[in-house]
Amino acid sequence: MSKDFNGAKAASNQGPVGFVLFVAYIGAVVYFFQQSPTFWGFVVSLFKAAVWPAFVLYQVLQSLHV
Repeated sequence: MSKDFNGAKAASNQGPVGFVLFVAYIGAVVYFFQQSPTFWGFVVSLFKAAVWPAFVLYQVLQSLHV
């Protein structure tokens, strides 16, 4: 629990969501690393795994004409 500015306690139970996002990130790193199994391929796969959700969201919003 953490305190907000008024001194009241605020509880957050986002642990399961964070775990799912972490596992998805690791899965994306493994997927991208399999395409280029070198040291620099691993470094690039870390960056690709961090930004691929933005590309997916862009494509979804584009297909919905938003």
